[in-house]
Amino acid sequence: MAPIGQVAVRGQDNSHLAPSAPAQPPAESAPIQVAEAPSGQDVYQQACAACHTAGVAGAPKLGDAAAWSDRIAQGNDTLYDHAINGFQGSAGYMPPKGGRTDLSDEAIKVAVDYMVEESK
Repeated sequence: MAPIGQVAVRGQDNSHLAPSAPAQPPAESAPIQVAEAPSGQDVYQQACAACHTAGVAGAPKLGDAAAWSDRIAQGNDTLYDHAINGFQGSAGYMPPKGGRTDLSDEAIKVAVDYMVEESK
């Protein structure tokens, strides 16, 4: 069994117990690499394309300016809210985050921005 510590005894020379300076300064850690955020197109392919490519359940198709115009007129905040939290419309149901609840709100917003730009 290896020792795990040392004990200082009063009245004895305990100078050998003083901590010594490290032989080398600690190495500088590498900068933290932040993963690049996915593009709107990437998120669209992951979470939105299944419905918005074919118009499933009343979903406006990507690139269909007529289907998107009234939605775009409501503003990005409304579009973000419907995409993130879900929405029951007269034409169908939008599940929260397109069913991909593992995606962040920011990722969904990037996808909404992409869809709006592609559908103007």
